[in-house]
Amino acid sequence: MARRNAKKILVILSEYGYWGEELIGPLSHFDQRGYEVVFATPTGKRAHALPPSMDPEFIDPPLGRSVTSEKVAKITKEIDDSDRLDDPIDISSWVPERPYTSDDDYLRKLEAYHRAVDVVAQEIEDYDAILLVGGSGPIVDLANNERVHQLILAFLRAGKPVAAECYGVTCLAFARDWEDRKSIIWGKHVTGHCKEYDYKDGTGFLGTDFQMGPPPYPLEYILRDATGPEGRYHGNFGKETSVIVDFPFITGRSTPDSYLTGEKIVEVLEDGLTRFGW
Repeated sequence: MARRNAKKILVILSEYGYWGEELIGPLSHFDQRGYEVVFATPTGKRAHALPPSMDPEFIDPPLGRSVTSEKVAKITKEIDDSDRLDDPIDISSWVPERPYTSDDDYLRKLEAYHRAVDVVAQEIEDYDAILLVGGSGPIVDLANNERVHQLILAFLRAGKPVAAECYGVTCLAFARDWEDRKSIIWGKHVTGHCKEYDYKDGTGFLGTDFQMGPPPYPLEYILRDATGPEGRYHGNFGKETSVIVDFPFITGRSTPDSYLTGEKIVEVLEDGLTRFGW
């Protein structure tokens, strides 16, 4: 049960599979402090963990070892089997979609769109932070999801922390104001899935038989470009963990960074942390 005056976190999950530890790591810190956690997915479907993230015997190809402990696998499965992730917010019903310029009565529709975006900005006032959980799923339905981008922008404009893990960090690179179209992480320091950790084959998703070789884009390259000459991408390859705080952004590189990511989100919210890891 959430404590009185507890923080409220909006957690975005992919319907094509999230990596278990990247949810339960931050969630464990939120639960310990009695935070209220609200889940949302692109179309309101229930999210599920990717099967390899619940299998301690799965060998991560780039690392050549398991990245999921027995304990993490057990907790992930317990949450996945529970009703906690049932009935997430449907982002497609909550956040408007910008009309095409070819639509009939485009100007009136654009005005209506901006009014609806303003309503969303008011509705997120109750939240203290947003977190985008990683895994392969975000590649499909979060990375280039305009509605997700609008939520991120709403939190950013309100001065609230924006956190993302692994391939969820792509959303930060692509979330842009429509006018200048510059990435919101331009000039900022971030981390995310580095090139050395990308699969060469077997990138898979829930709800489909489709599998690809490597991910369709190297996230490291996207982040290096999106941060620009005054910012920086930190891969920290060869180091066990990589979490970067450059307020309002908190970014985690990959699975082993999940618990530390949650810890830093809490420190940003409760201790005023603005910089870490660089």
